[in-house]
Amino acid sequence: MTAAATFADVGDLESLERLYRRLEEEMAPLSDLWALTDGLPEPIAGSLVSLIEDPRSVVVLGSYEGIVFGFMAATVIPTLPQGSGLEIGSIRLVFVEPEAREVGVGEAMRDLMLETLRSRGISRFDAHVLPGHRLAKNFFEQGGFSARHIVMHHDDE
Repeated sequence: MTAAATFADVGDLESLERLYRRLEEEMAPLSDLWALTDGLPEPIAGSLVSLIEDPRSVVVLGSYEGIVFGFMAATVIPTLPQGSGLEIGSIRLVFVEPEAREVGVGEAMRDLMLETLRSRGISRFDAHVLPGHRLAKNFFEQGGFSARHIVMHHDDE
């Protein structure tokens, strides 16, 4: 069998919340601010439902041999007024269980995500990756992404 990706719906909430919590655990050592600035607002289940129901968002699940191992979420965001209506597909969340990271689950999700966004007229894409998350950076670079923006941070604490 091969990896596959499908669109998530509210019936997938249990799997999505479990995967989101695993993502949150993975991000915590990389950034103590991730859950406060880059993650979803609590309650997570409600935020996931909002993403699924938002017509400007796309949420997909990735599976291998029929077992769900990952999810990806993107939102279409407008550019500034001088962008003349240009929109960007912004992939904000991506997670694949470690045991499924070398079997094409991420690629299947990325391909479905980009195909879906392209069908909506989107031709520019962002993927948000934390510094130090080399696997995520490499994954998106293999898909043709490159850095366009780096956010610097300072913490007095």
